[in-house]
Amino acid sequence: MAKIPVFYSFHFDNDVMRVQQIRNIGSIEGNPSTSPNEWETLKRTGKKAVESWIDQNMKYKRCIIVLIGSDTASRPWVEHEIIKAWNDGKALLGIHIHNLKCPRNGTSRKGKNPFDLIKFNDGSAMSSVVPCYDPSSSNAYQDIANNISSWIDHAIRHKEN
Repeated sequence: MAKIPVFYSFHFDNDVMRVQQIRNIGSIEGNPSTSPNEWETLKRTGKKAVESWIDQNMKYKRCIIVLIGSDTASRPWVEHEIIKAWNDGKALLGIHIHNLKCPRNGTSRKGKNPFDLIKFNDGSAMSSVVPCYDPSSSNAYQDIANNISSWIDHAIRHKEN
């Protein structure tokens, strides 16, 4: 089975270690890792540089996966990536990652669904059409590994934008 090119949207500072676990699953082709130093350097170059980086890294991706940690929903770049993905006609889905164990600080509290916070012109939330998964608390990694390919496939086949 061919790997599906995806873009991961997440809160870098809090969740990079959890996201790395998902990148290691291997059934998908995600955007390459960015080191903390590279991300900080990119942010210091200004808003246009970050937008350009996002544009380039999302360009040929078929699905945007929002990896939701404790503070992801409040991150402005995550919101930007979600809206850009929607406007570009990309498939979208969310996965709660609070139950993945970070080597530094274990699991975390469950964060808000960012798709609940983004509204369409009619007032309905994006979460009404974008799936968001909450993997098993007993083995979140295995649940994600077993299901991520089908979640992506479902998002691509049933996208509403």
